[in-house]
Formats: sequence, C-alpha cells, structure tokens
Amino acid sequence: MNPKFSLLHRENDQHRAHHSNGFTLMELLIVMAIIAILMLIAIPTVQSLKKKANDLSAQNSVQVISKAELQYSDMYPSNGFACTLTALGGDPNSGAPSAASAQILQSDLVSGYKSGFIFTVTCKDKVTVNGVDRFNSYAITGVPQTVGKTGDRGFCSDQSGIIKFDPAGGTNCTQTLGQ
Repeated sequence: MNPKFSLLHRENDQHRAHHSNGFTLMELLIVMAIIAILMLIAIPTVQSLKKKANDLSAQNSVQVISKAELQYSDMYPSNGFACTLTALGGDPNSGAPSAASAQILQSDLVSGYKSGFIFTVTCKDKVTVNGVDRFNSYAITGVPQTVGKTGDRGFCSDQSGIIKFDPAGGTNCTQTLGQ
C-alpha cells in the first residue's frame, strides 16, 4: 500500500470527524435568532385570527339565539319570548320540554359564555293576560369578555332578526352587519 495515500486517507477521515461533531455556537445563535423573529411575526397574526374567529362565532351565536327565541314563541305562544338563556336551554334527559326549560339551545350557549363572549337575553313589552306574562319583544347582546383581546365588537339583535354591532365592543349596536 502506498504510504502517501494511507496518510492522506487518514487526514481526510480526521478532517471529516472534526467537522461533523455538531453545530457551532454561531450557527445555533443564528438559528435561534431566526426562530425568535418568526415568532414575533406570527404571534400578533395568531391573536388577530383568534379575535376574528371569536367575532364570527359571536355573530353566529346571536343568530342561533334569535332563531331559538322564534321557536320558543311558537312552542309557548301564551308566554311570547323567553327572557333568559336558561329558559331556552335545558337538559333533554331531565324530562319533557317546558316554558322554563324548552331544550332548544345547546348547553354551551345556555351558560352565557362562548368563544370569549358573554351573551344575555332580556325581555321587553310585557303584557299580562289571565295572570300570565307574555313578552312581545326581546333583546340579545353578545359582548367580548375583554374588549381588544377576545373580540373587538359587541353584537345585538331583537325580534326583527337583524344583527347589529357596536364597534367599541359594547351594547350600543347602531351599525348593521354587511354595511
């Protein structure tokens, strides 16, 4: 065997072994800096997308509650509209639906909290007939739990079914969706 070739072969092996032991400190710092920059770019985007998703969920929830109110008034015409989310909800395993527990709404909305929003129902225009209170109108509100974090706009609706919003995140809903 040629001694020059053997020596050269050994040096190449040592050179490869020396450079394949891992990353240098500088390479690791560069990779960490790139990851940090990507995270700084991505975090605000993720938060913005989360707020938009919460807003869409709130709009849908207000629409679902409004439809449940119409169904409730058809089921219990002597009562008119329900004055609480609890009256629209109820456990299907607890027995037959009633005016106090109509079993129309899903439990996540009955609690009043969903996707970073707080939902309420209030009744208006009460008329008492034969000792039974009938409510001829209602108001639904859905406001962010933390304005600017869980959502930016508040949503409202009534027996008209039109959903309006408050750009400040409250219940002063003056702008109609889609305008």
